[in-house]
Amino acid sequence: MKVVVALDQGTTSSRAIVFDPSGAMLAVAQREFAQHFPQPGWVEHDANEIWRTQADVAAEAIATAGIAKGDIAAVGIANQRETTLIWDRQTGEPVYRAIVWQDRRTAEHCDRLRVEGHQLMLQERTGLVLDAYFSATKVAWLLDHVEGVRDRAERGELAFGTIDTWLAWQLTDGRLHVTDVSNASRTLLYNIHDKTWDEELLRLFDIPPSLLPTVCSSSEVYGEITAIPALAGVPLAGMVGDQQAATFGQACLRPGMAKNTYGTGCFMLLNTGEEAKSSDNLLLTTIAWQRGGRTTYALEGSVFVGGAIVQWLRDGLGMIESAAEVEALAATVSDNGGVYLVPAHAGLGAPHWDAYARGTIVGLTLGSTAGHIARAALEGIAYQVADLADAMGGDANAPIDELRVDGGAAANDFLMQFQADLLQVPVVRPTVFETTALGAAYLAGLAVGYWASDDDVVGNWQVDRVFEPQLAADQTNGLRARWAAALDRSRGWAQEE
Repeated sequence: MKVVVALDQGTTSSRAIVFDPSGAMLAVAQREFAQHFPQPGWVEHDANEIWRTQADVAAEAIATAGIAKGDIAAVGIANQRETTLIWDRQTGEPVYRAIVWQDRRTAEHCDRLRVEGHQLMLQERTGLVLDAYFSATKVAWLLDHVEGVRDRAERGELAFGTIDTWLAWQLTDGRLHVTDVSNASRTLLYNIHDKTWDEELLRLFDIPPSLLPTVCSSSEVYGEITAIPALAGVPLAGMVGDQQAATFGQACLRPGMAKNTYGTGCFMLLNTGEEAKSSDNLLLTTIAWQRGGRTTYALEGSVFVGGAIVQWLRDGLGMIESAAEVEALAATVSDNGGVYLVPAHAGLGAPHWDAYARGTIVGLTLGSTAGHIARAALEGIAYQVADLADAMGGDANAPIDELRVDGGAAANDFLMQFQADLLQVPVVRPTVFETTALGAAYLAGLAVGYWASDDDVVGNWQVDRVFEPQLAADQTNGLRARWAAALDRSRGWAQEE
């Protein structure tokens, strides 16, 4: 039996998963890597550590599955998006750490461009809002703040990429400098209608075109892997941003279908088919994937701090020893005790877009316990997702009638039930909820004929559990009104007077 291997490169860990034809996981390997916070609001990764951990888990998963490289039909990549890296084309050595999507150092650059009146043009061409979240201002920062980088870039000595591009480069020993349309569409440099790097945007951000990778579809054979012995000669055949990958893995292949991923952040995508639908509610219009010359678009809402708030409870406050303990701690109280936690630790994403918001806990009393804070943290994730769902329903002119969920925090039954209560619609968790990796596997496998068509993807999708709303709408409306009040208190906190 042949298999497909997915390399799932996330914000806090690198994973590799081996899938069989039914979409079942045969083996998983995962390793966390260091998060670097050199200044408040700055987030960086060591790109070489990302590559080492990704190569190690690939070899480990293949060994665990007991398969030979001849059994592997293809490899697909799903990656944390927007995270920005520049490296030397000859040595492959990064000029600086990777600047992570959560990083806020370029917020003032975005403010200046907004004041100059560029927001509308950027949104029309890229589908994105002008925010430090995206890659363009991160590239500009590297060019302007790392000694010698601009001169070297102008001479054509350097390469830019998001993490998919970095992994493709490493996997092929520097032969491939490519990205796919889904990742390109997250840079603020790519015209999602013309499907080209936009020359005017490159001039606006003062970025040399020689830095840029070639843009490919999300499902095609890009080349053969050479850098990992266990994968030598296997085609690299799928590349896609992690949230688009999860949408594909959830079999949200028809317009109107929506999924939310509960990872480090939370990301809701609504398939809009071949229409690049603009948003009136500060959501993003993004490319979901491209296959066989057909481009599928989506509306997206991004929450910057989702499951990462649980990691903060563990690592920052020491309230729990493992992320899995948070549900039990939250269950020690019957309600939130009036405590609301706004996880704006890296600013607020859609639909609020406040780079200067910061994490806030309100409603504390002397009777508040660690259980109340844990519960408020989980509820804070769900409230942010509910705000996205409202905005998305407004843009689509129809409320979402079902939400498919995935990601690590989707295993938390309390969170999923509270989410269903807030949305007042069923929340559906699939049997395989590591759908980010599964989507990358599907796109790679479809490219080489391992799966014949979309029907195979839809047929493989199976339900684990459906969470039906249990609270009445008037109860959730009251809770959400208090959330809105707490949210207001987080806004603009880091902005200088």
